[in-house]
Amino acid sequence: MKNSQRSAILKALFAVTVWGASFVATKVALRYATPITIVWLRFAMGVVILGLAVKIRGQFALPQGRDWGYFALLGFLGITFHQWLQSTGLVTAQATTTGWIVASTPIFMALLGLVILRERLRLGQVVGIVLATIGVLLVITKGNISALGNGGFGTRGDILVLLSAPNWAVFSTLSRSGLQRHPATRMMFFVMTFGWLFTSLLFFTTSSLKPIAQIPFDGWIAVTFLGVFCSGIAYIFWYDALQALPVAQTGAFLYIEPIITVIVAAIVLDEALVLTSFLGGLTILVGVWMVNRTKSVSRQEKAGADSVFSNIHLARKIFILTHQPPLSLMRIFIPKRSASYH
Repeated sequence: MKNSQRSAILKALFAVTVWGASFVATKVALRYATPITIVWLRFAMGVVILGLAVKIRGQFALPQGRDWGYFALLGFLGITFHQWLQSTGLVTAQATTTGWIVASTPIFMALLGLVILRERLRLGQVVGIVLATIGVLLVITKGNISALGNGGFGTRGDILVLLSAPNWAVFSTLSRSGLQRHPATRMMFFVMTFGWLFTSLLFFTTSSLKPIAQIPFDGWIAVTFLGVFCSGIAYIFWYDALQALPVAQTGAFLYIEPIITVIVAAIVLDEALVLTSFLGGLTILVGVWMVNRTKSVSRQEKAGADSVFSNIHLARKIFILTHQPPLSLMRIFIPKRSASYH
Protein backbone atom coordinates (compact mmCIF):
# COMPACT_ATOMS: atom_id res chain seq x y z
CA MET A 1 0.00 0.00 0.00
CA LYS A 2 1.35 3.41 -0.97
CA ASN A 3 1.91 6.03 1.71
CA SER A 4 -0.63 8.32 0.01
CA GLN A 5 -3.29 5.60 0.16
CA ARG A 6 -2.50 4.80 3.77
CA SER A 7 -2.74 8.48 4.65
CA ALA A 8 -6.08 8.78 2.83
CA ILE A 9 -7.50 5.77 4.67
CA LEU A 10 -6.41 7.19 8.02
CA LYS A 11 -8.00 10.53 7.14
CA ALA A 12 -11.28 8.87 6.18
CA LEU A 13 -11.27 6.84 9.41
CA PHE A 14 -10.54 9.99 11.39
CA ALA A 15 -13.44 11.82 9.75
CA VAL A 16 -16.08 9.12 10.33
CA THR A 17 -14.86 8.57 13.91
CA VAL A 18 -15.16 12.27 14.68
CA TRP A 19 -18.56 12.53 13.01
CA GLY A 20 -19.76 9.45 14.87
CA ALA A 21 -18.85 11.09 18.17
CA SER A 22 -20.41 14.43 17.22
CA PHE A 23 -23.88 13.55 18.51
CA VAL A 24 -22.40 12.59 21.86
CA ALA A 25 -20.43 15.85 22.05
CA THR A 26 -23.63 17.77 21.26
CA LYS A 27 -25.44 16.00 24.12
CA VAL A 28 -22.64 17.01 26.49
CA ALA A 29 -22.69 20.63 25.29
CA LEU A 30 -26.49 20.77 25.67
CA ARG A 31 -26.06 20.34 29.42
CA TYR A 32 -24.72 23.88 29.60
CA ALA A 33 -26.05 25.82 26.61
CA THR A 34 -29.06 26.14 24.35
CA PRO A 35 -29.09 24.44 20.93
CA ILE A 36 -28.76 27.73 19.04
CA THR A 37 -25.79 28.77 21.18
CA ILE A 38 -24.00 25.51 20.44
CA VAL A 39 -24.65 25.80 16.70
CA TRP A 40 -23.46 29.42 16.69
CA LEU A 41 -20.22 28.66 18.55
CA ARG A 42 -19.54 25.48 16.61
CA PHE A 43 -19.75 27.02 13.17
CA ALA A 44 -17.92 30.16 14.18
CA MET A 45 -14.96 27.84 14.75
CA GLY A 46 -15.70 25.81 11.63
CA VAL A 47 -15.72 28.92 9.42
CA VAL A 48 -12.27 29.89 10.72
CA ILE A 49 -10.83 26.39 10.10
CA LEU A 50 -12.24 26.12 6.57
CA GLY A 51 -11.24 29.71 5.81
CA LEU A 52 -7.65 28.97 6.77
CA ALA A 53 -7.66 25.81 4.65
CA VAL A 54 -8.98 27.69 1.63
CA LYS A 55 -6.38 30.44 2.08
CA ILE A 56 -3.44 28.05 2.58
CA ARG A 57 -4.44 26.02 -0.48
CA GLY A 58 -4.74 29.16 -2.61
CA GLN A 59 -8.38 28.47 -3.45
CA PHE A 60 -9.97 31.67 -2.20
CA ALA A 61 -12.14 33.56 -4.68
CA LEU A 62 -15.30 35.57 -4.08
CA PRO A 63 -18.56 34.14 -5.43
CA GLN A 64 -19.84 35.65 -8.64
CA GLY A 65 -23.36 36.67 -9.62
CA ARG A 66 -26.05 34.23 -8.58
CA ASP A 67 -23.62 32.17 -6.52
CA TRP A 68 -24.17 34.58 -3.63
CA GLY A 69 -27.83 33.67 -3.39
CA TYR A 70 -27.10 30.02 -4.15
CA PHE A 71 -24.58 29.73 -1.31
CA ALA A 72 -26.94 31.60 1.00
CA LEU A 73 -29.75 29.10 0.29
CA LEU A 74 -27.43 26.15 0.90
CA GLY A 75 -26.16 27.78 4.08
CA PHE A 76 -29.67 28.14 5.44
CA LEU A 77 -30.70 24.57 4.58
CA GLY A 78 -27.46 22.75 5.38
CA ILE A 79 -26.24 24.74 8.38
CA THR A 80 -28.89 26.91 10.03
CA PHE A 81 -31.98 24.75 9.61
CA HIS A 82 -30.29 21.34 9.56
CA GLN A 83 -28.19 21.92 12.65
CA TRP A 84 -31.13 23.52 14.49
CA LEU A 85 -33.17 20.37 13.81
CA GLN A 86 -30.46 18.03 15.07
CA SER A 87 -29.27 20.10 18.04
CA THR A 88 -32.81 20.80 19.23
CA GLY A 89 -33.73 17.17 18.63
CA LEU A 90 -30.82 15.98 20.77
CA VAL A 91 -32.29 17.75 23.78
CA THR A 92 -34.67 14.79 24.14
CA ALA A 93 -33.38 12.25 21.61
CA GLN A 94 -30.60 9.84 22.52
CA ALA A 95 -27.29 10.17 20.70
CA THR A 96 -27.51 6.50 19.71
CA THR A 97 -31.02 6.92 18.28
CA THR A 98 -29.88 10.00 16.38
CA GLY A 99 -26.91 8.19 14.87
CA TRP A 100 -29.08 5.37 13.55
CA ILE A 101 -31.76 7.72 12.17
CA VAL A 102 -29.23 9.92 10.36
CA ALA A 103 -27.76 6.78 8.78
CA SER A 104 -31.05 6.43 6.87
CA THR A 105 -30.43 9.64 4.88
CA PRO A 106 -29.58 7.75 1.64
CA ILE A 107 -33.08 6.30 1.68
CA PHE A 108 -34.60 9.77 1.54
CA MET A 109 -32.23 10.70 -1.26
CA ALA A 110 -33.39 7.64 -3.21
CA LEU A 111 -37.03 8.57 -2.64
CA LEU A 112 -36.25 12.12 -3.74
CA GLY A 113 -34.89 10.77 -7.00
CA LEU A 114 -37.98 8.59 -7.44
CA VAL A 115 -40.54 11.32 -6.78
CA ILE A 116 -38.88 14.33 -8.38
CA LEU A 117 -36.60 12.87 -11.06
CA ARG A 118 -38.70 9.77 -11.84
CA GLU A 119 -35.67 7.56 -11.18
CA ARG A 120 -36.41 3.87 -11.68
CA LEU A 121 -35.86 1.65 -8.65
CA ARG A 122 -34.90 -1.99 -8.90
CA LEU A 123 -36.64 -4.60 -6.78
CA GLY A 124 -33.65 -4.95 -4.46
CA GLN A 125 -33.61 -1.21 -3.88
CA VAL A 126 -37.32 -1.16 -3.06
CA VAL A 127 -36.72 -3.96 -0.55
CA GLY A 128 -33.85 -1.92 0.90
CA ILE A 129 -36.10 1.11 1.38
CA VAL A 130 -38.71 -1.04 3.13
CA LEU A 131 -36.07 -2.61 5.40
CA ALA A 132 -34.57 0.78 6.30
CA THR A 133 -38.05 2.13 7.08
CA ILE A 134 -38.72 -0.80 9.41
CA GLY A 135 -35.32 -0.21 11.01
CA VAL A 136 -36.09 3.46 11.66
CA LEU A 137 -39.42 2.52 13.25
CA LEU A 138 -37.68 -0.07 15.45
CA VAL A 139 -35.11 2.49 16.59
CA ILE A 140 -37.62 5.25 17.33
CA THR A 141 -40.19 3.05 19.07
CA LYS A 142 -37.51 0.98 20.89
CA GLY A 143 -39.02 -2.11 19.29
CA ASN A 144 -42.62 -1.38 20.24
CA ILE A 145 -43.92 -0.72 16.73
CA SER A 146 -47.47 -1.49 17.88
CA ALA A 147 -47.33 1.78 19.84
CA LEU A 148 -47.66 3.61 16.52
CA GLY A 149 -51.33 2.65 16.49
CA ASN A 150 -51.77 4.56 19.74
CA GLY A 151 -49.99 7.65 18.49
CA GLY A 152 -46.65 6.75 20.06
CA PHE A 153 -43.83 7.80 17.74
CA GLY A 154 -40.76 8.44 19.86
CA THR A 155 -39.90 11.77 21.45
CA ARG A 156 -40.20 15.22 19.92
CA GLY A 157 -36.46 15.10 19.46
CA ASP A 158 -36.67 11.84 17.49
CA ILE A 159 -39.11 13.50 15.10
CA LEU A 160 -36.89 16.55 14.61
CA VAL A 161 -33.87 14.34 13.92
CA LEU A 162 -35.93 12.30 11.46
CA LEU A 163 -36.91 15.51 9.65
CA SER A 164 -33.23 16.40 9.31
CA ALA A 165 -32.67 13.37 7.05
CA PRO A 166 -34.93 14.48 4.14
CA ASN A 167 -33.70 18.04 4.65
CA TRP A 168 -30.15 16.82 4.10
CA ALA A 169 -31.29 14.96 1.00
CA VAL A 170 -32.66 18.21 -0.45
CA PHE A 171 -29.48 20.07 0.52
CA SER A 172 -27.28 17.45 -1.15
CA THR A 173 -29.36 17.54 -4.31
CA LEU A 174 -29.14 21.32 -4.59
CA SER A 175 -25.38 21.19 -3.97
CA ARG A 176 -24.67 19.21 -7.11
CA SER A 177 -24.23 22.09 -9.55
CA GLY A 178 -22.02 24.05 -7.15
CA LEU A 179 -19.63 21.15 -6.66
CA GLN A 180 -19.21 20.94 -10.42
CA ARG A 181 -18.03 24.56 -10.52
CA HIS A 182 -16.15 25.08 -7.25
CA PRO A 183 -13.54 23.23 -5.16
CA ALA A 184 -15.43 21.50 -2.35
CA THR A 185 -13.59 23.22 0.52
CA ARG A 186 -14.09 26.70 -0.92
CA MET A 187 -17.75 26.10 -1.64
CA MET A 188 -18.41 24.77 1.84
CA PHE A 189 -16.52 27.69 3.36
CA PHE A 190 -19.03 30.11 1.84
CA VAL A 191 -21.99 27.82 2.59
CA MET A 192 -20.87 27.54 6.20
CA THR A 193 -20.26 31.29 6.43
CA PHE A 194 -23.77 32.11 5.24
CA GLY A 195 -25.22 29.45 7.55
CA TRP A 196 -23.34 30.94 10.50
CA LEU A 197 -24.56 34.46 9.62
CA PHE A 198 -28.18 33.26 9.53
CA THR A 199 -27.59 31.46 12.82
CA SER A 200 -26.14 34.70 14.24
CA LEU A 201 -29.41 36.51 13.49
CA LEU A 202 -31.33 33.86 15.38
CA PHE A 203 -28.78 33.73 18.19
CA PHE A 204 -28.71 37.46 18.90
CA THR A 205 -32.51 37.79 18.75
CA THR A 206 -33.13 34.92 21.16
CA SER A 207 -30.01 34.79 23.33
CA SER A 208 -26.91 36.75 24.33
CA LEU A 209 -23.19 36.32 24.87
CA LYS A 210 -23.49 36.37 28.67
CA PRO A 211 -24.44 32.68 29.17
CA ILE A 212 -21.42 31.62 27.10
CA ALA A 213 -19.10 32.76 29.87
CA GLN A 214 -20.82 30.32 32.23
CA ILE A 215 -20.07 27.23 30.14
CA PRO A 216 -17.73 25.00 32.21
CA PHE A 217 -14.56 23.32 30.98
CA ASP A 218 -16.15 20.06 29.83
CA GLY A 219 -18.76 22.05 27.94
CA TRP A 220 -16.04 23.95 26.10
CA ILE A 221 -14.26 20.68 25.31
CA ALA A 222 -17.45 19.43 23.64
CA VAL A 223 -18.05 22.69 21.73
CA THR A 224 -14.42 22.89 20.59
CA PHE A 225 -14.54 19.28 19.45
CA LEU A 226 -17.65 20.06 17.40
CA GLY A 227 -16.25 23.25 15.90
CA VAL A 228 -12.60 22.45 15.26
CA PHE A 229 -12.78 18.73 14.53
CA CYS A 230 -16.31 17.98 13.27
CA SER A 231 -16.99 21.16 11.30
CA GLY A 232 -13.41 21.84 10.29
CA ILE A 233 -10.63 19.25 10.19
CA ALA A 234 -12.82 16.18 9.58
CA TYR A 235 -14.47 17.81 6.59
CA ILE A 236 -11.10 18.73 5.06
CA PHE A 237 -9.73 15.24 5.69
CA TRP A 238 -12.83 13.65 4.15
CA TYR A 239 -12.41 15.45 0.85
CA ASP A 240 -8.66 14.77 0.88
CA ALA A 241 -9.53 11.07 1.13
CA LEU A 242 -12.04 11.39 -1.71
CA GLN A 243 -9.30 12.78 -3.93
CA ALA A 244 -6.89 9.92 -3.18
CA LEU A 245 -9.22 6.90 -3.00
CA PRO A 246 -12.04 5.58 -5.17
CA VAL A 247 -15.27 7.33 -4.18
CA ALA A 248 -17.09 4.07 -3.43
CA GLN A 249 -14.25 2.87 -1.20
CA THR A 250 -14.23 6.13 0.73
CA GLY A 251 -18.01 6.11 1.09
CA ALA A 252 -17.91 2.62 2.58
CA PHE A 253 -16.25 4.07 5.69
CA LEU A 254 -19.52 5.85 6.47
CA TYR A 255 -21.11 2.58 7.57
CA ILE A 256 -18.80 2.72 10.58
CA GLU A 257 -20.16 6.07 11.76
CA PRO A 258 -23.32 4.95 13.63
CA ILE A 259 -21.33 2.14 15.26
CA ILE A 260 -18.91 4.76 16.60
CA THR A 261 -21.89 6.72 17.94
CA VAL A 262 -23.20 3.67 19.81
CA ILE A 263 -19.80 2.94 21.38
CA VAL A 264 -19.00 6.53 22.39
CA ALA A 265 -22.53 7.14 23.72
CA ALA A 266 -22.26 4.05 25.91
CA ILE A 267 -18.90 5.21 27.32
CA VAL A 268 -19.51 8.94 27.72
CA LEU A 269 -23.28 9.19 28.25
CA ASP A 270 -23.88 5.74 29.72
CA GLU A 271 -26.63 5.17 27.16
CA ALA A 272 -27.88 1.62 27.39
CA LEU A 273 -27.59 -0.58 24.32
CA VAL A 274 -31.18 -1.67 23.70
CA LEU A 275 -31.21 -4.86 21.66
CA THR A 276 -34.21 -3.86 19.54
CA SER A 277 -32.60 -0.49 18.75
CA PHE A 278 -29.36 -2.19 17.77
CA LEU A 279 -31.24 -4.64 15.54
CA GLY A 280 -33.15 -1.71 14.07
CA GLY A 281 -29.87 0.06 13.37
CA LEU A 282 -28.43 -2.98 11.63
CA THR A 283 -31.65 -3.24 9.61
CA ILE A 284 -31.17 0.37 8.51
CA LEU A 285 -27.60 -0.34 7.40
CA VAL A 286 -28.67 -3.45 5.47
CA GLY A 287 -31.43 -1.46 3.78
CA VAL A 288 -29.03 1.36 2.90
CA TRP A 289 -26.53 -1.18 1.54
CA MET A 290 -29.23 -2.68 -0.69
CA VAL A 291 -30.18 0.75 -1.99
CA ASN A 292 -26.54 1.65 -2.58
CA ARG A 293 -25.55 -1.64 -4.17
CA THR A 294 -24.26 -1.20 -7.70
CA LYS A 295 -24.91 -3.61 -10.53
CA SER A 296 -22.96 -3.91 -13.72
CA VAL A 297 -25.87 -2.89 -15.91
CA SER A 298 -23.91 -0.31 -17.82
CA ARG A 299 -20.84 1.83 -17.39
CA GLN A 300 -23.00 4.93 -17.18
CA GLU A 301 -25.12 3.54 -14.36
CA LYS A 302 -22.04 2.44 -12.44
CA ALA A 303 -20.54 5.91 -12.71
CA GLY A 304 -23.76 7.39 -11.43
CA ALA A 305 -23.87 4.89 -8.57
CA ASP A 306 -20.32 5.52 -7.42
CA SER A 307 -20.82 9.26 -7.55
CA VAL A 308 -23.56 9.25 -4.99
CA PHE A 309 -21.29 7.80 -2.29
CA SER A 310 -19.52 11.13 -1.91
CA ASN A 311 -22.70 13.10 -1.54
CA ILE A 312 -24.15 11.72 1.67
CA HIS A 313 -21.47 13.66 3.55
CA LEU A 314 -21.49 16.74 1.49
CA ALA A 315 -21.16 18.33 4.77
CA ARG A 316 -22.91 16.01 7.61
CA LYS A 317 -22.44 16.41 8.20
CA ILE A 318 -19.97 19.93 6.33
CA PHE A 319 -20.71 18.56 9.53
CA ILE A 320 -22.06 16.60 9.08
CA LEU A 321 -21.47 17.30 8.81
CA THR A 322 -22.41 14.49 9.52
CA HIS A 323 -22.56 15.44 8.86
CA GLN A 324 -22.51 14.10 6.70
CA PRO A 325 -21.33 11.43 3.89
CA PRO A 326 -22.86 6.17 0.61
CA LEU A 327 -25.59 6.33 -1.91
CA SER A 328 -25.99 4.67 -5.22
CA LEU A 329 -29.13 5.64 -6.99
CA MET A 330 -29.19 8.98 -8.62
CA ARG A 331 -27.11 10.71 -11.23
CA ILE A 332 -28.08 14.08 -9.81
CA PHE A 333 -25.21 14.05 -7.34
CA ILE A 334 -21.48 14.54 -7.55
CA PRO A 335 -20.18 13.32 -10.90
CA LYS A 336 -16.78 11.78 -11.51
CA ARG A 337 -13.97 13.65 -9.84
CA SER A 338 -12.36 16.33 -11.91
CA ALA A 339 -9.83 19.09 -11.50
CA SER A 340 -12.48 21.34 -10.02
CA TYR A 341 -12.53 19.20 -6.88
CA HIS A 342 -8.87 19.81 -6.03
